[in-house]
Amino acid sequence: MKKIIYAFTFITSAYLIGCSDDYLDVDQTAAISTADLSLYNNDEGAKSFVTAIYSKFLDWNMSSFSWNGITSIASDDADKGSSPGDTGTDKDLLDNLTHNASSISVEEVFKAQYEGINRCNQALFYIPQLNQANEGLRNRLIGEAKFLRAVMYFNLVRIYGGVPLVNKIPSPSSEEDRIMQLTRKSKEEIYAFIEQDLTDAIAVLPEKSAYPANEIARASRGAALTLLAKVSLYQRKWDKVIEYTNLVSGYALTPSYAEIFKTSGENNQESIFEIQGFGGNPAKGIQGYSATQGARGAGGWGWGFNTPSESLVNAYEPGDTRRDATIIFAGTTLYDGRVVPLTVENPRYNFKAYSSVNSGDWETNVNIRYLRYAEVLLMRAEAFNELGNTTSAKSELDLVRNRANLPNSTAVSQVDLRTAIWRERRVELAFEHDRYFDLVRTGQAQAAFAVHGKQFIVGKHELFPLPQRFINEAGGLSAQNPNY
Repeated sequence: MKKIIYAFTFITSAYLIGCSDDYLDVDQTAAISTADLSLYNNDEGAKSFVTAIYSKFLDWNMSSFSWNGITSIASDDADKGSSPGDTGTDKDLLDNLTHNASSISVEEVFKAQYEGINRCNQALFYIPQLNQANEGLRNRLIGEAKFLRAVMYFNLVRIYGGVPLVNKIPSPSSEEDRIMQLTRKSKEEIYAFIEQDLTDAIAVLPEKSAYPANEIARASRGAALTLLAKVSLYQRKWDKVIEYTNLVSGYALTPSYAEIFKTSGENNQESIFEIQGFGGNPAKGIQGYSATQGARGAGGWGWGFNTPSESLVNAYEPGDTRRDATIIFAGTTLYDGRVVPLTVENPRYNFKAYSSVNSGDWETNVNIRYLRYAEVLLMRAEAFNELGNTTSAKSELDLVRNRANLPNSTAVSQVDLRTAIWRERRVELAFEHDRYFDLVRTGQAQAAFAVHGKQFIVGKHELFPLPQRFINEAGGLSAQNPNY
């Protein structure tokens, strides 16, 4: 099923996704003539525009090494890993919070989001013109494109704060469009834009259950509602979190936590949205995602980066089944019979990036779980607690704990329950690319990094710097984040 969703459409790509001289790579590479557009004026042609967006999530700069650097290695859940002398270009800087505006990870992640946004804007411009394609299909595809654009802008606003708002295909000859591409909007404006995209998507997307089996990986109404709830969580709109999560239906916790992260658990009852990887022939996996995180050294199968920290290990309570489903320990045997020898260079590795079938390949069958039902429950728990409804908050929290073979939480007060929910998010969602942002939004960052002997500078490290190349090109239209 994943091949059908993510097989790259090369003809569409050639017309729409070429390289631009501009830093954001958002210029229309080549206008499609009326004759050429007629080639796409059918159902499959319409789908190909959105397939190109999904395919962007498989790219090295979008979902792999630099993405892991910013969202995981920079957090207290992970260390750089690998060999001491292998910096991973700048992963040592991210690990120590000494990155700067010229760090390659900062630049790659920024640029990748706008490359993806460019594909969204192309789809949103051309699909309405395809009047020979089914109208209902076109409306759904527009909803998918808006959901995916919202995902990218949510990535941007959490990492960099206010960013340029590029909501159309810019004209190379338009000074207004040049300014649009180089001028930061406030984070509030970006959040409002994300909310509108998601609201539009919710109105036209089907539920996950309505998709045929070969399209189950597409964006759904439940995915848009869940992301809108998460966007509300980051803005402390607690009533909205409850409102949107109340509308998420048709999902349930997978009885076995470990099963979620196996191939057999992909797109299952708990899955709301995943970045799809297909390892095979032809391979259409996430470039280097598994390889860069695989065990390194004698008996290993990868580069060894993004290794679980000791403080993450210590965060698990005795008996928590999530620990051994999240962390590969040297000297143990994995579920598929693979022995991880003590000769590997690091004591721990990320189990959620492990591919049993094609672990040594550059593109594997590993999916990134982007939204899961467990997070819906934890968002509801946090929102209920902040609204003073500790009874409902505890009920949602305990559902997640019980699945992990843990007893009900003993927290009673709002303050204690808040701490318990934050802790539960850490162990439930470890290595799912949220921890750094959770630390920032909840005000835990300075204390959490101090445990590791690292200095989180309040007023600086809440955001990553905008890439220096972008600042240079902006020529005064956009200012750098504070203290970089």
